[in-house]
Amino acid sequence: MYTKQEIILRNHRDGLSQREISKELRISRATVSKYIKQYELLLQKGINREEALRICLTKPPAYNSLNRQKLRLTQEVQDSIDLLLEENKKKLLTGLGKQRLKKIDILIKLQEQGFDIGYTTVCNYIRGKQKSPTVKEAFIRQEYAPGSSCEFDWGEVKLIIANHRANYQLAVFTSGYSNYRYAYLFAKQDTLAFMESHVKFFSYTGGVYHEMVYDNMRVAVSKFVGKHEKEPTRALLDLRGHYRFNHRFCNVYRGNEKGHVERSVEYVRRKAFGLKMEFDSLEQANKHLLEVIEKLNNTKQQLTGKTAVELFAQEKEYLYKQPEELACSENTQLRVDKYATVSYRTNRYSVSDKLVGAFVDVKIYSSKLGFYYENRLVASHQRSYGKHQWVISLEYYLDTFKRKPGALPGSKALASRSELKKIYDNFFSDAPRDFIELLNYCRQNNIDDQLLSNAVSRLTVHPSAKVTSEKLIALLGNKVCDNPVTHSTDSQTSRLSKQQLIQTAQLMG
Repeated sequence: MYTKQEIILRNHRDGLSQREISKELRISRATVSKYIKQYELLLQKGINREEALRICLTKPPAYNSLNRQKLRLTQEVQDSIDLLLEENKKKLLTGLGKQRLKKIDILIKLQEQGFDIGYTTVCNYIRGKQKSPTVKEAFIRQEYAPGSSCEFDWGEVKLIIANHRANYQLAVFTSGYSNYRYAYLFAKQDTLAFMESHVKFFSYTGGVYHEMVYDNMRVAVSKFVGKHEKEPTRALLDLRGHYRFNHRFCNVYRGNEKGHVERSVEYVRRKAFGLKMEFDSLEQANKHLLEVIEKLNNTKQQLTGKTAVELFAQEKEYLYKQPEELACSENTQLRVDKYATVSYRTNRYSVSDKLVGAFVDVKIYSSKLGFYYENRLVASHQRSYGKHQWVISLEYYLDTFKRKPGALPGSKALASRSELKKIYDNFFSDAPRDFIELLNYCRQNNIDDQLLSNAVSRLTVHPSAKVTSEKLIALLGNKVCDNPVTHSTDSQTSRLSKQQLIQTAQLMG
């Protein structure tokens, strides 16, 4: 605008030529000519000089960009954006709609591919292909004191764990003041997971927030009392009593009343599992999730210019002191059936075969089960959330297999251990008693399947070598057991032969 005014004034007031104006202002003569012609065109239309001069000096220059080509939004960039949008459509069709990439994720992906493009350009292009929803409701922004409030919510995530796709529950915590986040994955959204998530969160922060905010989730609200009042569940009361925080429930269908965590569930899920969804185990998925959480907490926020970690450091001194961790478990008593298993929620878990017909105390956690007899731990298993599953441990049946060696080959206990099944089929199918003796030795010396498989591999280096239980025991160390395996028919000659074999094997090792 300033340049346009200078051109017209120097031509009209000072009487300079177009060449002189171009030289003094160091701009193109075509630009000088364009603005002078605009002034002269107004005069030709019959407008007086003063009015024409006023119009030219006050009207900002306009540019015709209708035929301008896009410099950054090339066809290659458009194809890359279209490919990512197509992946979002596929996720929506396969039930992964909540893990779609947002515009900012698409921008980051384009920049990783080497494209120099801005966020506004990406948004404008996507907006031209999609219709954005109209916001009809206004919201009131809140101010939070340090350490005063923390919000909790669940989110569902679809992951592929050990080549099996299933739904998992994402427990998310977000501080109202610092936007400090924490999240953890559980197999199911139940009371134990609800309590354990709080224990892990308070342990992670090292303190307790004054107030926890929840929606009307089943694990927190026991029942509605009247029109607005809600009665908390026993689990929430236990958490309140132990950690001494206050709680607040949102109104029905008012997720905006805990907007921090509503946004965090979607944000954490997208950042952690938008691109990576396959893991070997749930533990590996949680490890990946924690790495993403720490990265997000160390990212500067737009409104404050500080990271969540920096703001949390300010509010940590206002948190309540963290007490000892709350034990999150349920207890029940169940009978051991004829298969030496205990049935819990349609699934069967093996215990010692000596406890058939007895009652055992079961301590139930969100991820494991502990079985106690006479206040002594007799078995422990990872908890299964499937239906009609047999969670079997072969070591619990060794005493029975000694009496019934013929039951070993077709047993479910052996079939559940692929490495042991392979060793038995290849080397011990004609000698089940020797194999049982080997398993008993491994149990007493805490030798896992991988170590046993390595010992077998060492013996099979030479094709002519024969794999026997005695050789394997020798290679595994021939450790002295508290309860060594003995046989009533073992002769002195046999014992001497074994000792010689052991000494030879040690020399080989």
